[in-house]
Amino acid sequence: MITKLQDIVETVRTRGKKRVIVAYAQDAHTLESVSDAIDMGIAEATLLGDPAEIERVCRQEGIDPQKFTIIAEGSDVKCVQTAVRMVSEGEGDVLMKGLVSTDKYMRGILNKEFGLVPPKGVLSHIAVLQLPQYHKLLVLTDVAVIPYPDMSQKQKMVRYLIETAHNLGITQPKIACIAPSEQLLPNVVSSVEAALIAKMGDRGQFGDAIIDGPLALDVALFREVAEVKKLKGSLVAGDPDCLLFPNIDAANVFFKSATKLCGAELAGMVVGTKVPCVLTSRGDTKTSKLYSIALACLSAH
Repeated sequence: MITKLQDIVETVRTRGKKRVIVAYAQDAHTLESVSDAIDMGIAEATLLGDPAEIERVCRQEGIDPQKFTIIAEGSDVKCVQTAVRMVSEGEGDVLMKGLVSTDKYMRGILNKEFGLVPPKGVLSHIAVLQLPQYHKLLVLTDVAVIPYPDMSQKQKMVRYLIETAHNLGITQPKIACIAPSEQLLPNVVSSVEAALIAKMGDRGQFGDAIIDGPLALDVALFREVAEVKKLKGSLVAGDPDCLLFPNIDAANVFFKSATKLCGAELAGMVVGTKVPCVLTSRGDTKTSKLYSIALACLSAH
């Protein structure tokens, strides 16, 4: 079982290189992370953008631009369109966002003519966090794509969590469905839906996974809190592998608090697409982007 983000890099290295297509690859962090992925033997990369700007940034950062295949494209939108088309046509295993906004990136992925969404597909975002205060990796969804998921979307999100956990070597993932309280509150939608998903898990509708909810965040992450609150019989409380958040408000606040205030390292990608799509913030570190490349390569078929 993979317990550190660095272990993802080591695992991918044993499986051979994946082809990464990077849209608008003109910022230092993106170029540094892709360069490191190449040097570590986990990827080969095609960069779309202004060749002169890419080479300028490479010189500035001490990177040899010859290690990349560079394709000239003028605007960020055009870079995304071309990158998505290339991946859709089988020229790449992983798509990656460079110095382009998330909304433009997602519009390219969703393009009906050549996008990466299968029929009736549900896109979501998976993040894997390595928190100093937690004893193993924590997989969570959705911090970036689905604002207010309905029950159908949440079921898909649970399946994405399980699939990612399996890729990390977790054979029977423990999933906590987060709500404001561990008590079932009939008038709180997130509480009721968490209980329904947990019951579906009990009946084997998600396969070999242990699902509990509703669980407040502190109860989910800390066994001693669950004991103080006299929560009995939970196999998840204090030891979840995955967190299913009720909406983007809760997930995004947790995600940014963990990374900016608690020093968590991260990897992130869009799932539900034909290939994994690396999605990190333009302000994320080169290390986070490297881990995100590795996670996407681990998930690519």
